[in-house]
Amino acid sequence: MNYTEKLLTKKRKLKSQYASLVEYAYNLRESDDALSDFAAFRAMLLLNKINKLKFVVEDNTTLP
Repeated sequence: MNYTEKLLTKKRKLKSQYASLVEYAYNLRESDDALSDFAAFRAMLLLNKINKLKFVVEDNTTLP
């Protein structure tokens, strides 16, 4: 596995985690505002990492 493939794998994993956290934060919005805000914040941090990886390697695949 070369360096580009490793970065693409990491990017896909981060995208999956981001989608899960956004959904989790949305589901918590009605029951627990503090946990929802924390999950949304963690999702924003992951999105920042994903955006940084966009400049390093381009991924032409989409999330299922």
